[in-house]
Formats: sequence, structure tokens, C-alpha cells
Amino acid sequence: MARYIFITGGVVSSLGKGLMAASLAALLQARGYTVRIRKFDPYLNVDPGTMSPYQHGEVYVTDDGAETDLDLGHYERFTGVPSRQSDNVTSGRIYQQIITRERRGDYLGATVQVIPHVTDAIKAFARAETDDIDFVLCEIGGTVGDIESLPFIEAIRQLKNEEGRGNAISIHVTLVPYIAAAGELKTKPTQHSVRELAALGVQPDVLVCRCEHPLPPSERAKIALFCNVPASAVIPALDAKSIYAVPLQYHGEGLDIEVLRAFGIEPAEAPDLSRWTEIMDRLTNPQGEVTIGVVGKYVGLQDAYKSLNEALVHGGIANRVKVNVRWIDAELFENAESDIAGQLEPCDAILVPGAFGERGAEGKIASVKFARERKIPYFGICFGMQMACVEGARDLAGIPNASSTEFGPTDEPVVGMITEWMGREGLETRAAEGDMGGTMRLGAYDAKLDGNSVVASIYGGTEISERHRHRYEVNTGYKEALEQGGLVFSGMSPDGTLPEIVERPDHPWFVGVQFHPELKSKPFDPHPLFASFIEAAVKQSRLV
Repeated sequence: MARYIFITGGVVSSLGKGLMAASLAALLQARGYTVRIRKFDPYLNVDPGTMSPYQHGEVYVTDDGAETDLDLGHYERFTGVPSRQSDNVTSGRIYQQIITRERRGDYLGATVQVIPHVTDAIKAFARAETDDIDFVLCEIGGTVGDIESLPFIEAIRQLKNEEGRGNAISIHVTLVPYIAAAGELKTKPTQHSVRELAALGVQPDVLVCRCEHPLPPSERAKIALFCNVPASAVIPALDAKSIYAVPLQYHGEGLDIEVLRAFGIEPAEAPDLSRWTEIMDRLTNPQGEVTIGVVGKYVGLQDAYKSLNEALVHGGIANRVKVNVRWIDAELFENAESDIAGQLEPCDAILVPGAFGERGAEGKIASVKFARERKIPYFGICFGMQMACVEGARDLAGIPNASSTEFGPTDEPVVGMITEWMGREGLETRAAEGDMGGTMRLGAYDAKLDGNSVVASIYGGTEISERHRHRYEVNTGYKEALEQGGLVFSGMSPDGTLPEIVERPDHPWFVGVQFHPELKSKPFDPHPLFASFIEAAVKQSRLV
């Protein structure tokens, strides 16, 4: 029978609840428990895939094709447990399901209300697919007191009662700000936040206090007194040098011990945290450093590239080097006077990530050309692969008007809308004029690699499975022309219809992939493409 841990946040929402949940799950795993983490999002969007990267950051994609909150990336990176569609739900999806049932007549004419219908749906989501799981961690998005999250708070109140004492606890992540003018930490925000949560019927069992300065025993005792928890259950959460130091830091403060005690479990032997100490050793004692230029269009908000940034760090861990990321706005290279060399020459490698729309496309194409001509390692992901094909068509295959139908009508559609492909359950089709939301090629798909290719040597095999999130594909009608220009199609879908990987064998390291390898990279298991890319960057740095 699964035990439940409900995680809420107070005062401000961006307190690192997701990172705390991932770290706690990693600590429980290290003690031999099985875990699953779920995210409740208060947004009315049916899924985060319809939200702008500038508003919500990266959209994380699971193997089974769900577009989810970026916190699920933390969950996977820290636990190694693949996330699923059932691990992320929004208010929009909950209400959509309820309205669909009401229209179908499932409620037999009853009045549909927040309680019990909405809260019952939330509880059903929390309980789904929990067989053989020891602990289910449920993170409630937003801030306690927000009107949007009230149904979720009510649902976890009911769940705690229904599961019974010893089977469900609550962790509240809150802020203890440091007032520089007074030179002191203030506990009042935490007290008020806990009072707000308690007024909704949920008494926290453990408090995680985000703070910039150490929390003295006297302040911990004060918080414990006013918030009705043991002093040992007030866990300081200071800023860490790296997010991968957080599990070790929380263990040092006793978070995992207090959580188990709240369940009435007396912790046995210490957890095995050796892989986390190894990761931190590699991060804190690098044997060199490299600079990666990421030419993107959402660089104003780095959360838009959260998994990508972490995958680059993982590549550095694999090679024991520090990775410095230079974020470059692709629009800087859109005109003839652009100082491309000045921006990209200091970089040991260049990466063009995924994107949607025409804005910045020409700047990305210019970056591809610079990397190709200067023999600088290049990694194109999704849109970055497509722009590598457009650049190859224009400059080496004699197709100067090569473009993508994503940018409008074109006589040379090197990249075009996918209208049909073989999915996990057979042929899938899409119409160009259909809804944009949920119409992409999403989730894990298999690919076959050329046995003599660079990527086959990197993967150590010829059959792979990677996660996709895109609406356009490279047009195989241009395959022969592109290959004559030196761009080899080294990975294809199993039926041979969709290009998955291109590479340039005459280049030190030039790979474009239609999928998103960053979504499967983990600190203790770096993705082979990122490990190889950073290795190429290290070699490039030694040539300069």
C-alpha cells in the first residue's frame, strides 16, 4: 500500500518545491524505497504544451507522449524513474474530464460541484497507477492561498483523512527571508503561511524553510512553537552550489529521517548516497572547462531550456570538465552586419536547440554555416537539425531558395508539416489546418542507425528510442541532394520514411537530431550524444 507525501508552498510559489520533491525522492530511493512523484498544476490549460516558454518555461515530454510541467524533468533526472502521462495533471484537464462526463450523462442529472466532483477527480489522479509503490509524492503547484489551488488543497485534506494516520503526511515549503537592513531572519512569513494552510484543514508535518543564511536553533525552535511541529521537523534549505548538491544537503539536515518518522518509521541504516557524492566531486573538481554557444530564441528565460542546460552539465560530468553556457539570441545574426564571428569564435562548440516559428531562423542558419565552415563542433536539436538541412541545401546542394513550410509557402520545402506517420498504435494523421494543441509527434519513437555512422559509434548500437516534440519534418524528397552536399542521413524511422539524424562525416563533430535527447539525460547517466558533444568541445578547446 502506497504512502502519500503532499508538498505545498507558501509566500511565493517559486521556492523550489519540485527540486525538493525530487531530492526527497532520491533520498528515499537511496534507502531502498520505490517512489513516484506527481505534479498538480492549477492552470486552466489542458496541458502545459499550449503555454508559451516565456510564461511557463520548458515543456517536458514523457515517453508516452504527455506534454508536462518542467518539474517532471527534475523528477526523472534525480530518480531515473520515467515519468508518465498520469504524473502531471492541470485544472484544465480535470475540468475537461468532468464536463465531458456531465455532457455524457454520467452524473445522472446531479448538480456538478467542486466538492465532491472536482476533488474526487483529483484524488483519483493521485491514486492512479500506484501499485508496488512505497511512496507517492504529490507536489501542489502555486501558492497556498491562491484561489486556483484551493480544490487541490481540499482534495489532499480529504486524502489525508481517507488514507489514515501513518499513511499520508504534508510537507510545507516556505520562505524565511533575511532582512539586510535589520540583519536578521524573519519567521513571520512562515508562521502566516502555515496558519493559512491549517485554516484550510491541512496541518504540515514537516517544514522546509528556504533561506539565504543559516537558521539558528533559536529560530527553528520559534518556528516549531508557532507552527505546531517538532523542532527537528523544521528543515533549513539554504542555497546550494549546484542542484545536484541538494539531496546531500537535505540529508545532512535530516529531511529524509523526519519524513520517515512522520510515518512512524524509524530509519534503519544510512542511505547509499555514493553516486551523489561522485557527481559533486566531478562538478567541484573539474579537470578543465569548455564554452558552449547556445543560439536560441527564448534565451531571455533560461527555464525555457532547462533540460538542455542540465544535459550540457551532465556532458561535463561525463568528461569531468566545467561547462560554461553562452546564451546567444538568434535574432542577433539576422542582418548582414551581424558580428557572428565575434559572438561565436570564443565558443568551443555550437548548439542550436528546438524552437517554433520563423523568428530567429535565419540567425540559426547563419550559426550552422559558421560551425560548418570553421570546423567547430555543432549539435542541432529538432529545429536545429532542420536548419542544418536548410543551410546544407542552400550552400552545398544548389537549392538557394530552400526553406520550411513553417515559415510560409515555399517552392523548395526542405522542411514540411508532418501529415502522417507510424505511431505506437498504428498510422497517425494530422491536418495542417487542425488545432495546434496536441497535434505534434510526441513521445518516444524508435529509430534505426546506419551501422557505419558516427552516431552509431556514439550510441554503441543501431537501434535507439528517443522522445519527440515537433510538427515539421525534413522532407525525404531532398535526401539525395543533401547527401550529395555531404549531409548524411544516418538515422531513420524504422519504416524508412522519417529522417531522425543527419551528420557530416567530413566534420570533427556535426550532428543534427529530430528528437530531444536532453529529455533522457541524467547526472548519473549522461546522454551519450551530450557526453560525446562535450568531448568534442574539449578537443576543440585544445586546438585554440
